Amino acid sequence: MTQRVELATVMDRLAVDALVTDYAVAVDDGDWEAYRRLFTPDGRADYRSAGGIEGDAGRIAAWLAEHLRAFAVRQHLIVNRRVRFGVLERDTGDTAHVQADYVSPMRLAGDGPAAPDHVCGGRYAFTLRRTDDGWRLREVIVREKWRRVPQGSGVPVIN
Repeated sequence: MTQRVELATVMDRLAVDALVTDYAVAVDDGDWEAYRRLFTPDGRADYRSAGGIEGDAGRIAAWLAEHLRAFAVRQHLIVNRRVRFGVLERDTGDTAHVQADYVSPMRLAGDGPAAPDHVCGGRYAFTLRRTDDGWRLREVIVREKWRRVPQGSGVPVIN
């Protein structure tokens, strides 16, 4: 591998990492316009394993805005990011796949400064595509593995 290729790979890894971080921040901050901009025009997300829905980024953003309104505090941490670029699978290098674990503590509105009362964790599968505007999400799949919620809350955990 030449130094030029190695540098391009490092730059792509940094851009992909920034996109995944921007995703977490947009969801945690409730910035649904920023959330939509992270996706390709045909981008989709699937939150069904966490009690949510599947659909295009606009539909998902509207659904998340409604369902996450119940939580005053959202903070999800996306860790153990494994990045694979399409060039490794013999495409043009314009796709990437990220597998990353998450932990998502949330607190219901009105609970004051108490510790989060909803916590869940699992794994994301992100598919990304390089566009003229940089890397964008083509698909996000949430695979929730566990959750802890107060009994009787009736509030689904969405990440």
